[in-house]
Amino acid sequence: MQTVNIHAAKTHLSRLVDAAAAGEEILIARAGRPIARLVPLQEVAEKPRRRLGRLSEQVRIPEDFDAPLADDVLAAFEQG
Repeated sequence: MQTVNIHAAKTHLSRLVDAAAAGEEILIARAGRPIARLVPLQEVAEKPRRRLGRLSEQVRIPEDFDAPLADDVLAAFEQG
């Protein structure tokens, strides 16, 4: 593992990123004390694609789902 001063890391960031992408781990230090580690990014497994309409047989939306609320229900929401 390579240790690099933070000033040198700022100066040579592209080179350090290339080294990390190639599998090397780089330790970044400030005043000799480690503060960060630059490591290669692990491949993230692809999320399964969502299937649209999967619940269409299980969920029923009433025709009046967007009808105005009754006055007493609306008043209960506006109290708080």
